Amino acid sequence: MYRFGKGKTPRRHGLKKTSHAEKDPVGVYCRIRPLGGEHEECCIEMISNTTIQLHAPDGLKANRNGEYKETQYSFKKVFGINTTQRELFEDVAKPLVEDLIQCKNGLLFTYGVTGSGKTFTMTGSPGEGGLLPRSLDILFNSIGPFQAKRFVFKPDDKNGIDIQNDVDALLERQKRDSQPCVPKTPSSRQKADPEFADMISPEEACKADNVDEDCCYSIFVSYIEIYNNYIYDLLEDIPFDPIRPKTPQSKILREDQNHNMYIAGCTEVEVKSTEEAFEVFWRGQKKRRIANTQLNRESSRSHSVFTLKLVQAPLDADGDHIMQDKNQVNVSQLCLVDLAGSERNSRTRAEGSRLREAGNINQSLMTLRTCMEVLRENQMCGTNKMVPYRDSKVTHLFKNYFDGEGKVKMIVCVNPKADDYEETMLVMRFAEMTQEVEVARPVDRPICGLAAGRRQRNQVFRDDLAGRSNAGDPVLLNQFIESLPPLPPCGLIDPSDDQTLPRLIEVLKRRHHIHQLKTEQLNTTANALRSMLQQFDSQCGAKENFIHDQQSKLSEKDKVIFSQKMELERMEKKSKTLEYKIDILQRTTDMYEHDKRSLEQELETRAQRLHREQSERRRVEEQMQGMVTDTKFKWEKECKRRVNAKQLEMQNKLWVQDEKLKQLQAIVAESSSGSEPPEKPQRPSRDRDRNHGQKRSSSPSPQPVTREINPVHRRSHSAGGEKWVDHKPPSNVDLDTVMQPIIPNAIQVSTPSGKALSKCHKYVLRHQELASDGEIATKLIKGNVFKTRGGGQAVEFTDVETLRQECPTRPSRKRRSDSSETQDEEEQENRAPVASTSRAFVYQKRRKP
Repeated sequence: MYRFGKGKTPRRHGLKKTSHAEKDPVGVYCRIRPLGGEHEECCIEMISNTTIQLHAPDGLKANRNGEYKETQYSFKKVFGINTTQRELFEDVAKPLVEDLIQCKNGLLFTYGVTGSGKTFTMTGSPGEGGLLPRSLDILFNSIGPFQAKRFVFKPDDKNGIDIQNDVDALLERQKRDSQPCVPKTPSSRQKADPEFADMISPEEACKADNVDEDCCYSIFVSYIEIYNNYIYDLLEDIPFDPIRPKTPQSKILREDQNHNMYIAGCTEVEVKSTEEAFEVFWRGQKKRRIANTQLNRESSRSHSVFTLKLVQAPLDADGDHIMQDKNQVNVSQLCLVDLAGSERNSRTRAEGSRLREAGNINQSLMTLRTCMEVLRENQMCGTNKMVPYRDSKVTHLFKNYFDGEGKVKMIVCVNPKADDYEETMLVMRFAEMTQEVEVARPVDRPICGLAAGRRQRNQVFRDDLAGRSNAGDPVLLNQFIESLPPLPPCGLIDPSDDQTLPRLIEVLKRRHHIHQLKTEQLNTTANALRSMLQQFDSQCGAKENFIHDQQSKLSEKDKVIFSQKMELERMEKKSKTLEYKIDILQRTTDMYEHDKRSLEQELETRAQRLHREQSERRRVEEQMQGMVTDTKFKWEKECKRRVNAKQLEMQNKLWVQDEKLKQLQAIVAESSSGSEPPEKPQRPSRDRDRNHGQKRSSSPSPQPVTREINPVHRRSHSAGGEKWVDHKPPSNVDLDTVMQPIIPNAIQVSTPSGKALSKCHKYVLRHQELASDGEIATKLIKGNVFKTRGGGQAVEFTDVETLRQECPTRPSRKRRSDSSETQDEEEQENRAPVASTSRAFVYQKRRKP
């Protein structure tokens, strides 16, 4: 027989380890709030008792096709605007209360945007009690006659329950009654607080079935709120201090030895009636944080959790006292959660603390959504991702429920007004996703093993004993007296009479003997009857066990059938949802195909345009190339013509100088020799000058001028074996010169980097600039690479080498001496008047100061 340990909330390890455990989806219900005014626009339509449809309000941006999208969402059941609180309780909360009596845990929470009616659904109003007061009412109506006395069960500090004997419980009760500040338990509805006296009418009172009469019950309630992700106890008594008021201290979440989450130091109050329980709730409700916003006059600024903990223990074999075995104590709890509504700052215009509260509320709701998404992904895809329960106190507190510790139900409250359309869409998506999360089904409680009906038999025995003690049965007494021998005459007339007393003694002895025989016969009959009763009890117990086994098997079969029906309904809903999604995807695909075709046509048009532009560009380039070629040819001819004209002009000047020189020589010779008349000079023709020039061109051509390199200057390190970084900017122009700087073991880069500098010891930069004579000079700026204290590299420039080119036929800009001019004139006479294209390269090297 399986037994739970030490009165703790049971943890079913087998459900988590076995993959074939039965699971039920999270029950998600929808409740539609009536509109606040007749002229307000409605965006929600109830299609059936399980489906609603959302319409986009007027003025909302249309989709890409220019149409307003209408979406449908399915739930386990939809409650319209005319649904009463009793109908909602019968379908949603009553099964959870019945499971609570059967030692099964439950979680029920309301979800929705701010102002959607969550608090009204949970608490209600006078005359229209919500889920919480109705759950208390049906619970006490069901177990009221079977409640244990106060303080028989006592909570410990580790989420467990202790059992006290009658003496300790009596002392606790006397101590409580002696305190004047402790309120007494209301005895009837008429004496209750008027704030909640009319929550539930007597006609609406109901009871749960299948209550075990052979157990004693006690109910403990606790009420906490989660404000800004901190847990506060609303039932904690804080002493009033007008000078230094104490702020409430936040509580800590802990895990017991069975890995169940509980709130350490939370106040748990034992209640014995509906009125007392609701009075405790109302005392905590007055401490809850609410505020006035632009969307809700009494907006909840925290998540509230009201917990009903039911403790039950079986009676002993006589049905008179509670068994003192802690292992036989069963604890179950039902959590009723009123989540704060999600809100947007753009609509509430919240500032300061209200803004911070809204941020924490939205963050906790987002964490709840994330946990649901991860759970669904793990179940549908077979993954094992970690669920982020610890990111929020709400999800961390109810982690065990989603791991298979009880049933989970959610009521989605929606406001059909058009202003909440976008927030309602997000709520609907979360509800649709939550329905796909499955929670392990809780197991039935273990059987005690004692015969059923112990309390009833004990009560019958007590009533019979009380009846017999009050009055005997005269008929049976007369029959018994008549069966005895008659008494002889007992009168004594003569003192010497010695026969009367012996006869009386003999008759009395016979009567005593008959009485003994009757007593023995009665004892024998009683023993036989007792054995027969014991045998009958054992047979009845065996039959009851057999009937219970058959009923459990039948209930299991019914559960299997029900689960299969639910699975079939879920699959049908999923099939409809997938068909709807397929239809949407098909429409989207068609739309994308149309867009694709239009884009392909546009792309083809642009490609054709680009091809035309490229062909036009090539035609223009060819045209420009032809024009450049023609212009180049024209200028080459013009240059040749000008060069020839210049050569002819120079030849004429040389002829004139020759003639003048001859005349001068003739004058000098005439003055020395006598009077010989000078010959008249004749100017040679152009053909003669051309031939004469061709004859003089046989003189040797001038050699290129070379400068001797300074032999004292050190040789460049570029010829050594060290590694260099050759930095050649991409803007440099390639010169088709014979002499080119060649550096072995060099890494050529266009942009220096730390990686390249770290591998080399030398650095050279090729820099080009325009010299004063119009030619391009290349400078090689060299330096040493060394490491810095910060771990980088730096360059210290040490030398500059210059590579430039000169034309030997180009006249120098410096003024020459007269002797050099005469020598140049003589050389020009012996040099052919043809332009030379040879160039001399001078490689200079100088040290940087």
